Amino acid sequence: MGVLVLLLAGVLQVPPSTVVELAVSSGAGPVSRAQVVVAGRTVETGSDGRVALPLPPGPVDITVIKEGFNPVTVTVTVVVGTRQLVPLMLEAQSTIEEHVTVSATRNDKRIEDQPMRVEVLDAEEIGEKQLMTPGDIVMMLNEMGGLRVQATSPSLGAASVRVQGMRGRYTRFLSDGLPLFGTDVGGLGLLQIPPSDLGQVEVIKGVASALYGAGALGGVVDLISRRPTKEPARDLMLNRTSRGGTDAVLFASQPFTHGWSGTMLASGHWQERNDIDGDGWANLAGYSRAVVRPRLFWSDDHGRSLFVTGGGMWEQRNGGTMLSATLPATGAPYPESVETARIDGGFVAQTPVADRFVLTARGSVTRKNEQHLRGDVQEHDIADTFFTELALRGTAPRQTWVAGVAFERSTLDPRDEPRFAYTFNVPGLFVQDDIEVRRWLTFSASGRIDDHNVYGTFVSPRVSALLRRGAWSSRISVGSGFFAPSALTEEAEAAGLTRFTIATPLKAERGRSASVDLTRTYGPWTVTATAFRYDVEDPAVVDRATYTLATLAEATINTGIEAVATIRRAPFSITGTYTYVHSRESVSDERGDIPLTPRHSAGLVGMWEREDRARIGLEAYFTGAQRLEDNPFRSQSVAYVLFGGLIERRVGRVRLFLNAENLGGVRQSQWDPLVRPSRAVDGRWTVDAWAPLDGRVVNGGIRLGF
Repeated sequence: MGVLVLLLAGVLQVPPSTVVELAVSSGAGPVSRAQVVVAGRTVETGSDGRVALPLPPGPVDITVIKEGFNPVTVTVTVVVGTRQLVPLMLEAQSTIEEHVTVSATRNDKRIEDQPMRVEVLDAEEIGEKQLMTPGDIVMMLNEMGGLRVQATSPSLGAASVRVQGMRGRYTRFLSDGLPLFGTDVGGLGLLQIPPSDLGQVEVIKGVASALYGAGALGGVVDLISRRPTKEPARDLMLNRTSRGGTDAVLFASQPFTHGWSGTMLASGHWQERNDIDGDGWANLAGYSRAVVRPRLFWSDDHGRSLFVTGGGMWEQRNGGTMLSATLPATGAPYPESVETARIDGGFVAQTPVADRFVLTARGSVTRKNEQHLRGDVQEHDIADTFFTELALRGTAPRQTWVAGVAFERSTLDPRDEPRFAYTFNVPGLFVQDDIEVRRWLTFSASGRIDDHNVYGTFVSPRVSALLRRGAWSSRISVGSGFFAPSALTEEAEAAGLTRFTIATPLKAERGRSASVDLTRTYGPWTVTATAFRYDVEDPAVVDRATYTLATLAEATINTGIEAVATIRRAPFSITGTYTYVHSRESVSDERGDIPLTPRHSAGLVGMWEREDRARIGLEAYFTGAQRLEDNPFRSQSVAYVLFGGLIERRVGRVRLFLNAENLGGVRQSQWDPLVRPSRAVDGRWTVDAWAPLDGRVVNGGIRLGF
C-alpha cells in the first residue's frame, strides 16, 4: 500500500501537458517532413505540414528545419487546458545558399555537410567588395573574420595574408585548386589579382598539409572562377579614386556549341604616386598594370568535364622619394621600383570510371619574373612552379573517399644573389575519407605523405568531425603538417636579398593546429564561436637586428578565439566579427608577441539592399595595439577605428556606385613619420606599416552590363 501511495504521489506531481499543433507552410503551401526540434527531441511534420506536440505549460522554444528554407525558432507560451494552433511560415533560402558546394576539400559537398570548417565568400559579397577595390582582392580578404592583410613593404605596397595570426608565408593560395600564382603569393601577388572573374572564395583555416602539402601551415585560400551563364554576358566597370587611381575592367561570358563555353577577363589599372604627408616620400606607390585571363569550359551529359585557363600579368610599380625630393639623412634621392611579369596556365579534367568512380587530373605551370630597384641596388629574380595531380573519388552509402598522387616543383633563381637559389621537388600521396556515422555525426580523416628533396619525408594527418542537433552544429578539427623555409620571407620581400643572411642550415618547420567551433541558428540569426591553437616547431624567423634568418629553438604558439554573428532579414543584413589572437615567439632570447599582430580586432558591417535596384552599406573596423619591431619611434602601435560606406544605384543595365574608405582619415603619419632618421640594418628607410598610409579614399564609377 505504501508503494502504491508513493507511485500515486509521483504521478500527481507530473505537470499536466497541453497539445500544441504546429502548422508549417511556405509561399507554395504546407511543408511536409520538416524537422521540428523541441525539448531535446525531433519529430517531422505530416503531408499537411502539421504536427501535434504534447508540451508542459510555460515558455517552450520550437525550432523548424527544412532543406531549402531558412531555419526558424519561435518561443511559444503553453497554456494549460487549451489546444493551441501555432502557424509558422518558412522563407526559402536564396539560390546561392541552396547550392553552395565546396571544392577546396576535394569532395564537392555542400558547405553545411563539410566536417572540415570552410568559410565561403559568395558571388554577391565578391561583387560588393569589387566596388571598393576593383583592382585587387586585398579588401575582400581583409574583411573576412580571422584574416588580416598585412602590409609588408610600405614603399611599394606589398602585402601578405595572415590567417588567425599566422605569418603570411604559411597561407597557401590557389585558383580552382591550382597554384597559378606560384607557391609564394606574398609581396605584390595579392595586389595583382582582380576579383571581377571570381565566383566564390573558399577559406580553410588551420594546418591543411594533409590536403595540399607544404605551404599550407596556416590555411588555404582557394579562388574559384566565375562560371559562364547560359546566355552571353558582358560586364564593364570603370572606376576612379580621389588618390588618382583608375581601373577599367571587362569580363565577358560566352556559351558556345556542343557543351563548350568560355570567359575572358581583361583589365587595366593605374595609380599616381602620392606624398600625402608632404615629407617627400611616397605614401602610396604609383603603378601601371595589365591583366588578361581567358578560361575555357566543357562538359557533356556523361559527367565528363574540362577546364582550361591561362593568364598573363605585367606591372610597373614605383615608390621611394618623389621626383624632386631627397632623403633628409643623405640629401640624395632614393628611388624604389619593381617590374613584374607573370604568365601561367592550367587545366582540370574529370571523367567517370566504371560508373562508380570519378577520375580527376589537374596541372599547372607558372613563371614570375621580377626586377627590383632599391636605391642603386638592382635585384632580378625568376620563380617557376610546376604542379600536377591525379585523384580518384568514390562513394558508398554514407561515405565519400578520395585517393591520389601529386607532384610539385618550385624554383627560385635570384640572378644577382645566387646563393639563395633553390629547387624543391615534392612528390606526394594522399587519401581522404568522409563518413556519415549518424544523421547527427559526420567524420572526416585525411592523410598525406610528401617526400621533399631537401628537407626529407613528412606524414601530415588531419581529422575533423561535424556534429548537428536541431539548430546547433559543431565542428572539431586537428591536423599537422610542415613548411619548407627559404629566403622568401616578408622581410626579404621588403628589403631584398643583398644584405640578407642565413646563419645555419634551416630546419623544416613542423606545425600542429586544433580548432573547435559551435554554431547556433535562431530564426534570422546565426552565431558562431571558434577556439583555435597553432604550434610551430623549429620556426624560421628573421632577426631584424642582424637581418638574419635562423631556426628558433622555441616553438611559436598562436591561441585565440573568433566570433561571428549574422542577422539577415530582408532587406537588411548585419554581420559582426571579433578575433582575439595571442601569438608568441622567441627572437634574440626574448619571448613576445609576433610583430604586427593585434590581439584584438573587430568589425561591424550593415547592408540595406533592394535586389536589382539599390544598396547602401556601412562598415566599421577596430584594430588593437600591435607589437612593433625595429621602430625608432615606438615599440607598440596605437589602436584605431576605420569607418566606410557604400552606395550603389541601378538604372536598367547601368549601375552607379560611390564608396568611401577610412572616412575618419586615420593615417600612420599622424602619429609618427614613415621615414626613419637613419637607415636600418636591412637597408630600409621606412618603418613597418601598422596603420593605413593613404588616409581617406573615395572612389566611384559605373558598371555596365550588356
